[in-house]
Amino acid sequence: MSGPLVVLVGPMGVGKSTVGGLLAERLGVAYRDTDDDIVAAQGRTIAEIFVDEGEPAFRAIEKAAVHKALTEHDGVLALGGGAVLDADTRALLAGQRVAYLSMDVEEAVKRTGLNAARPLLAVNPRKQWRELMEARRHLYEEAATVVVATDGRTPEEVTQAALDALELKDA
Repeated sequence: MSGPLVVLVGPMGVGKSTVGGLLAERLGVAYRDTDDDIVAAQGRTIAEIFVDEGEPAFRAIEKAAVHKALTEHDGVLALGGGAVLDADTRALLAGQRVAYLSMDVEEAVKRTGLNAARPLLAVNPRKQWRELMEARRHLYEEAATVVVATDGRTPEEVTQAALDALELKDA
């Protein structure tokens, strides 16, 4: 199988970056986050891109970054929360080992505080998070090889659950 060893998908604040780093460490491979790639390439935050250019422009930038990472990276790759919205991206994920990290809204509130740094949650965070998840959950599930619940678990516990679910042995 070409491409990343593991791709992580899920909503903002679920812990893709933290778990991704731990997974990469346990598996002895490199970690990469497409949100970090976008910020580095654009020289500004994702929130700034949303404000300056709007969501459609950001999604185009994100799609290009995800496609590039899927072809270049062979370690653990974390995708931004909305990356699965793109049908071409979902098609590329079809041949990959994908873990969907899931959580409920109460856990999201605890973790992110659903703060204004998340551009899609600026007005009514709890309601908007629920609506985002209603729109995206089936896409995460469609893209996923495995689903790993993160509610009430430490990052280390989530990492172990992902390794077990993906049937990967750490190095």
